[in-house]
Amino acid sequence: MDRKLGLIIALLIVLIGAGVVLAEILVGVKKGDWIEYQVTFTGTPPLGHDITWARMEIVDVQGKAIDLGITTQFSNGTLLNETITLNLETGKLGDDFVIPANLNKGDAFLDKYQGNITISAVEERTYAGATRTVMSAVTAQSTYYWDKATGVLVEGISEFPDYTIHSIADKTNMWQPQIFGLEPMVFYVLLILAATAIVVVIAFFAVRRKK
Repeated sequence: MDRKLGLIIALLIVLIGAGVVLAEILVGVKKGDWIEYQVTFTGTPPLGHDITWARMEIVDVQGKAIDLGITTQFSNGTLLNETITLNLETGKLGDDFVIPANLNKGDAFLDKYQGNITISAVEERTYAGATRTVMSAVTAQSTYYWDKATGVLVEGISEFPDYTIHSIADKTNMWQPQIFGLEPMVFYVLLILAATAIVVVIAFFAVRRKK
């Protein structure tokens, strides 16, 4: 028993030293969330990769498993509807559509096909009309950006010998577009306060003039 415990401890030490200890898996999406992407490509992508638009909707969430409804539009205008199931625990992530939420620089997550992917940066960027905190990572062929709060892909750039493809989030119901850099609720509250202040000032001077 002591020998087994020693081996386990030694293995953990090796993993920590190698920097491959995976971060806690937090699911940041819920049923009904959706996001749409504008997609551009250059060169000559193979059949099925000439994508111009896509929409992803969260159909269901059960534990670490996420059912996605994906609609893809190709350059000839045809649409493809499909449902796939991701699993953040086993690393079944599709094209890394959704990853664990709230990761920080240096944290790693499992991708079934690419192995452990490490978050290289966390920064503020603007997507779908709002400034968001995003996590990014670079693999052999792609650079990814995910919304930190939800773990949802907001931008992906992939480069291959014959073509490149760039996807960027355009619309979503997971956050509201900002107005002059402010959340809509804050903007409208400030607008109401400003309008009220103007009315008070006008009324004050009107009363003063009568006197």
